[in-house]
Amino acid sequence: MTITEVELNPCFLTPKRVQPEYPLLVYLPGMDGTGQLLRSQTAGLETGFDVRSLALPRKDLNTWDALTKSVLDLIDAELEKSSQRPVYLCGESFGGCLAMKVAIQAPDLFKRIILINPASSFHLRPWLSWASQLTYLVPTGLYDIGALGLLPFLASLSRISRSDRHDLLKTMRSVPAETVLWRLSLLREFDVDEEKLRRLTQPVLLIAGASDRLLPSVSEVNRIGKILPNNKIVVLPHCGHACLLEQDTNLYEILKDNDFLESKTDTNRVKK
Repeated sequence: MTITEVELNPCFLTPKRVQPEYPLLVYLPGMDGTGQLLRSQTAGLETGFDVRSLALPRKDLNTWDALTKSVLDLIDAELEKSSQRPVYLCGESFGGCLAMKVAIQAPDLFKRIILINPASSFHLRPWLSWASQLTYLVPTGLYDIGALGLLPFLASLSRISRSDRHDLLKTMRSVPAETVLWRLSLLREFDVDEEKLRRLTQPVLLIAGASDRLLPSVSEVNRIGKILPNNKIVVLPHCGHACLLEQDTNLYEILKDNDFLESKTDTNRVKK
């Protein structure tokens, strides 16, 4: 995927190993929207999945409905190449909100759903909501400083390698102020029909970092767990908001430990 393509339209980043015989795992990223920060998990996930990560243009100002349609169109395009395989949907933070929108729009499309520190609890942090409405007063040049100050809230820095800390900061700084403001406004307005969530009968894994300093993720996954009929909650005791960047977090092992993978019989059936 070229830089030009990423800048023009939402797209899927495809790893070097394309594995159409495996279940498709679609990852929807956090506020940065780049999809790049999944790479620390990709090698593990490729043990059992054909991985795709959503990348949004840096200046993308689409609504929830438009983003939902883009994701479903991209998944349809992937399934045209290899339709007889299960699809796993994984959303983190901002992407967790988008994943809920996508899932209720196409409830029968996904075999499993994974929500990681979903930002649907944004409205429960009044100071974040107030700050997000005031950020239009901040000169663009100060966003770099703001991104640096936000790092301790986003992640348990001692649990992230120096290179991944650098990548996280670089990624945060790559998103224009206008885009940040727009995505914050989407989070302030986020709403999902609980009755439609109740119709999602496939297994859902709800993952929360107990040391999330940005959002009340543990209470939020407990709230969502009371709505979804078939869910399991996993609390990572020492993890922050950006838990997938932390060195001790292995998403594939979490899925494996919680019986969230396709059985070998199902996988073999896909390969035939």
